[in-house]
Amino acid sequence: MTRDPISVSPDTPVLDALKLLNDHGFRRLPVVEGGRLIGITTSKDLKDAMPSKATTLSVWELNYLLSKLTVAEMMARPVVTASENEDMEDAALRMQEHRVGGLPVLNDAGRLTGMVTVSDVLRAFTEILGLREGGVRLTLEMPDVPGSLARAVQALLPSNIISVATAGGEDGRRRFVIRVVGEGQQGAAQRVRDAGIEVLDS
Repeated sequence: MTRDPISVSPDTPVLDALKLLNDHGFRRLPVVEGGRLIGITTSKDLKDAMPSKATTLSVWELNYLLSKLTVAEMMARPVVTASENEDMEDAALRMQEHRVGGLPVLNDAGRLTGMVTVSDVLRAFTEILGLREGGVRLTLEMPDVPGSLARAVQALLPSNIISVATAGGEDGRRRFVIRVVGEGQQGAAQRVRDAGIEVLDS
């Protein structure tokens, strides 16, 4: 997550909030009052508040109206949040369920301490799968029963397994995506095939 995110108060003018977003390259701003998170606003929310280019208002009238428009009138509430202590996958699932691109992160005292976004989830995903460590990626399909993974691990020796992910579970089968590095990595796929395990790609 991004720690100590920039936030605004509910009485912040919309134009000031938009400038903050543009200056820092953010898409969303937590709204805090009295140290408590009370809402969230996005660049889209704020831009939607801007008058249409087809308006018949004069420049003076526009400036007056915009100076009166505050974040409080545009923010979303209640806010979907994440906890500092929860797992990333739980936060990612909540983002998917609520169709949001980011969640304010609160500590045990309910104070805003960070923001977790889709970018953070993608970074965690690539780290978990060991993509930056190189090696060889194998996709295996095996019976969805106890001992299947242990059988694959035995076949992959002496290579070092740095990540394992699973998917499926349909028709009594499960796919395992495994990344190996080190000794014997180039022959890993063949060793798995020799053990009678189906290799879908390598």
